[in-house]
Amino acid sequence: MNGDARQELAAALAEASRTINAARSIEETLNAIVHACRASVPGFEHVGVSITHKDGSVETKAATGDLVWKLDRIQYELSEGPCVSALREQPVVVAADLQHDGRWPRYAPRAAEAGVRAQLAVQLYTNRETLGGLNLYSTDSDTISPEAPAIASLFAVHAATALGHARHESQLSEAVRSRQVIGQAIGITMERFRIPEDRAFQFLVRASQTSNIKVRDLAEELVAQTTERYRVSNQA
Repeated sequence: MNGDARQELAAALAEASRTINAARSIEETLNAIVHACRASVPGFEHVGVSITHKDGSVETKAATGDLVWKLDRIQYELSEGPCVSALREQPVVVAADLQHDGRWPRYAPRAAEAGVRAQLAVQLYTNRETLGGLNLYSTDSDTISPEAPAIASLFAVHAATALGHARHESQLSEAVRSRQVIGQAIGITMERFRIPEDRAFQFLVRASQTSNIKVRDLAEELVAQTTERYRVSNQA
């Protein structure tokens, strides 16, 4: 890579980083990632991002087009393909001339049938966990630029950092919302049964265990019912 190319790459990554980090919610961050990746990594027309869950399942959360959703789903169902290999075996998987790649005997023919000629998959990870992966598809060429894997890997570092921050902020917001709704439910229970706060909380916990419903879900239902009751009462 010559000096001009390196400068162009640095500028592209800087712009991609600004775009990704400007997003706020997880959904906005994921959509920013796939579109910035398509613009930054040469030779790929379609990009998706998959997320790993604690139970080991994988889910595509954002994509630049329908082809990505289709091919990602096939890989999950078959439990094979570059996307799956990048998550389970090695952080970067290069699949040029995919149709004749023997590593995925069930997936490769179906990808070729859908028009995919080459594929690149890069793991998204932090120093604590694997977050998911970037899945890049080419329908125009069965060759992959020698520079593409390195560029995608550099891009993945920015993407993983942004996604990790967005996920952390989402978890914090979710925790705050949970505390708020549970606090409202405790107040409703205290008022309804004329009991102190600790007993009201114990009441909700016992109701949760008996009904096998999470405390937060139970609290949300109680708050919703009470709000609806007041609304109907005020209209009468």
